[in-house]
Amino acid sequence: MSELNQVIESLIEKIIDGQVSSENRVSEPVNLPADFNATDWLQEQTLYPRFYWQSRDEREEVVALDQIHDFTDPIAAYAILGEQQRVWGGKSFDSEHANNHHQSSYFFLPKIELMRQDDQWTLNANLSSDFQSIIVALKNLKADYQLSAPLLPQASSVHYSPQFDEWKSILDKALSAIEDNQFEKVVLARETMVELKQPIYASQLLKASREKNRNSFHFLISLAPNDSFLGSTPERLYCRNGDMLETEALAGTTGRSDDLAEDKQLADWLLNDDKNLRENQIVVNDIIERLAPYAETIDVQPEAQLIQLRRVQHLKRHIHGNLSLGVKGVQLLTALQPTAAMAGLPREPSLNFIRINEPFTRGWYSGSVGYFSHNHAEFCVAIRSAVMSGNTVKLYAGAGIVLGSEAEYEWQELNRKTATLLNLISDYPIENDRCEDA
Repeated sequence: MSELNQVIESLIEKIIDGQVSSENRVSEPVNLPADFNATDWLQEQTLYPRFYWQSRDEREEVVALDQIHDFTDPIAAYAILGEQQRVWGGKSFDSEHANNHHQSSYFFLPKIELMRQDDQWTLNANLSSDFQSIIVALKNLKADYQLSAPLLPQASSVHYSPQFDEWKSILDKALSAIEDNQFEKVVLARETMVELKQPIYASQLLKASREKNRNSFHFLISLAPNDSFLGSTPERLYCRNGDMLETEALAGTTGRSDDLAEDKQLADWLLNDDKNLRENQIVVNDIIERLAPYAETIDVQPEAQLIQLRRVQHLKRHIHGNLSLGVKGVQLLTALQPTAAMAGLPREPSLNFIRINEPFTRGWYSGSVGYFSHNHAEFCVAIRSAVMSGNTVKLYAGAGIVLGSEAEYEWQELNRKTATLLNLISDYPIENDRCEDA
């Protein structure tokens, strides 16, 4: 019997015998092999909803399965939340214009969590008055799993929404609105629909992305079989630890080069480019304004730093704050989301422009995904993300439009961002593409 099987049986016995030190949670450490792969293990499980989370610094990894409660309004969770329990989930980009694929807001208290902190794994069961349902969920866990086959790029068809000509028209309209002082910045997005010849599992794409795309949060949420939202995002919405808050302004982008000299040239240009520095400052100003009612103090990193990823590099500035007494973590979701980095500034006129002009509904793309508890919370911004259903993968990317933005340059930025996931599944040469179909 494997170590994990033994721990599952031990938790079941504790629950049956009433040998639990807490009214709402029972946990046991489990010694898993160094090569244990949580995404492959997740694929073997039959419990839904299922949630995967890996922190940006890779020190924490969690698989959450099945649910005791779900919440549309996350504030309601605090009434039943135990001291060590976490609620997982996320919010769509625009709750007024959510699509049918995912709810505008979905959070759940799971029955089971397999959690890694640094090198130590624990198996946790959240308890409810219905002990039997928790026992059934534990018995349904699959301890053993098969390694997934390496994910290889395959032939596919690719379709953009909007296509380049429509994108240019929307961007021109946005620049006219900026010149008319309707807003200072708007973020325009593109959906890339990929039809694969052979289906793949969401966990396969997530596993491949974890191996290739470092310095990123990785997440997957699936409410039912063949219905998944996943991503590998560099951007934190916020992290709360007691009354301490960390957030950041991630805005301003250029590409990477395999040539070291050219790559450094791109980095130096980004760090000194007026348009990108201005775009980053717009986001900083917006975050400060939104946090002001919730924080005693707010400190901003004076100079932007460079964040270099596999396909792109960004400007980022750290923002630290001390929260006011009584502020709950999820209140910050409404305060910060969507940031100027995802919608624009001011928020309402830029949101209205997006609602009217984007030819698709964003759903959870550029929304938020993460967890909260009584004293801790962390949410990432759901960019570099995908919706998967059958052989269809929908990828999303956006670009901040300010005075000086050019359609061709911003389109290539979308290509670079989309390539984060696309080149893991498709052999389609997106880097310099404008065409409708492959």
